[in-house]
Amino acid sequence: MGGDVDIVTVDASNVDRYGFFCYKSKPKTAGYQQKRAWLEERFAEGLRIKIVREGGKPAGFIEYAPGEFAWRVVNAPNYLVVHCVWVVGRGKGKGYGSRLLSEVIADAQAMGKHGVAIVTSRRSWMAGTALFLKHGFEPAGEAPPSFELLVTRFGDAALPTFPDDWDHRLDHYGRGLTVVRSGQCPYLDNGAQAALAAASEMGVPAQVVELATAQQVQHSAPSAYGVFGIVYDGKLLTYLPIGRKGIVELLQQLTGCSPAIGQLTGD
Repeated sequence: MGGDVDIVTVDASNVDRYGFFCYKSKPKTAGYQQKRAWLEERFAEGLRIKIVREGGKPAGFIEYAPGEFAWRVVNAPNYLVVHCVWVVGRGKGKGYGSRLLSEVIADAQAMGKHGVAIVTSRRSWMAGTALFLKHGFEPAGEAPPSFELLVTRFGDAALPTFPDDWDHRLDHYGRGLTVVRSGQCPYLDNGAQAALAAASEMGVPAQVVELATAQQVQHSAPSAYGVFGIVYDGKLLTYLPIGRKGIVELLQQLTGCSPAIGQLTGD
């Protein structure tokens, strides 16, 4: 990489200067404000964000936290857990993802951790496996509907694990539509609002459950993604923050019903 590329470590002292990569151009949106408030406590728990910059402009980032405070549903004591890694279009193919991941691995070694873990998915939105397998990560577990736990460890410590109580977690939310969400990602607010709008359109009772701590995520989130999920009558509709139309279609498939008459007539 050239001399015009650097990596900035974002913490409580400079987050308002550098942002947290996502939504940097939309600081007045609810999603941005929720993420900014979420970070206030997370930095104190050991969360770190590193942003790779090209010519002074952000090209990608990685966010990670100690396993004890990870906002993913994984049991990973004394590991670092990567929440997100993203390199935008103009930064791809330049080794930035590898450079960011190497920073996390170096941090884990310097801290005396057992290793680094990440929850990946075969579907869109979350990181895939390619970057991590390239850096020697190995599969350590799977969780429904499409999650894989990848790990690199430095010794013979116990591997991180997924829980196996997914059905119990889903049953816990009861009947109707439940939006399980947090402030970890600024895109989640749009997904939550879309889900509530879809429920209203379908005449389905809905509630929002806000996950406020890593412990709540690890003990009660409906999928390994942890920070967002839409549950209907004990079934996981999606962990992706999709649009209203997509959620309506999923509800129609499950219920066999059309949108409420009042919504169709404008009443």
